[in-house]
Amino acid sequence: MSTNTSSPQVAAALFLAGVGACRYFNSSPALLSAETSSASSTVKTYKKSPVYTRTGDAGTSSLYNGERRAKADDIFHALGHQDELNAVLGIAIEYCVASKNGLEDRLIDIQSRLFDLGAAVATPQQTSPEQKVRYTKFPADHTRQMERWIDELDSQLPKITNFVLPSGGLSATHINLARAICRRAERSVVALVAEGAVDAEVGKYLNRLSDFLFVASRYATMKEGREETIWRLATPSKLL
Repeated sequence: MSTNTSSPQVAAALFLAGVGACRYFNSSPALLSAETSSASSTVKTYKKSPVYTRTGDAGTSSLYNGERRAKADDIFHALGHQDELNAVLGIAIEYCVASKNGLEDRLIDIQSRLFDLGAAVATPQQTSPEQKVRYTKFPADHTRQMERWIDELDSQLPKITNFVLPSGGLSATHINLARAICRRAERSVVALVAEGAVDAEVGKYLNRLSDFLFVASRYATMKEGREETIWRLATPSKLL
């Protein structure tokens, strides 16, 4: 990852880690100085890490535009869901690498795109300078790329004849878990898009991503030689 702290990707990383980018960029030398302990001269001290700043202890955090909002704000809820999605994708990637199903490169790319998506969400269109809105705009090309991936993988899969339950091995089930979280992430931006805070492309990407993850889970099942579990109608004997 680039170490350029002016990039929207780095800004998003800081937001998703719970560290407001603006307060990170503007940390004073006093905050970064080594802390000393008067309790004991034998306690080893270290230079203060910029990972924690204490500026959010009152329950607020910074957006990319410098605006401070309550951590319960819908923007931070949306960012949190995207962060959770990215974390679960990390687990899925490890299983994909171990099974050699070939999905890991796509999933790693998606992890980076989620950081870009976070930068767009963390820059509300109504309250941010036009330059920053343009800088963090999420390109529609990413959504079109997702559609191409869906078409490519789905063309190799057996036709669905019934509802497919989350199953098919560790790769497939963790990709399915990511899909469910992605649906939640999509729902969390619907109101933000409706009020004009977030560009509609953000919601479109999350929608296509959840579809891709469904197809990817089936693809992982096929490549790993596993079986899909199909929904079955309940029978009276099963209810006893």
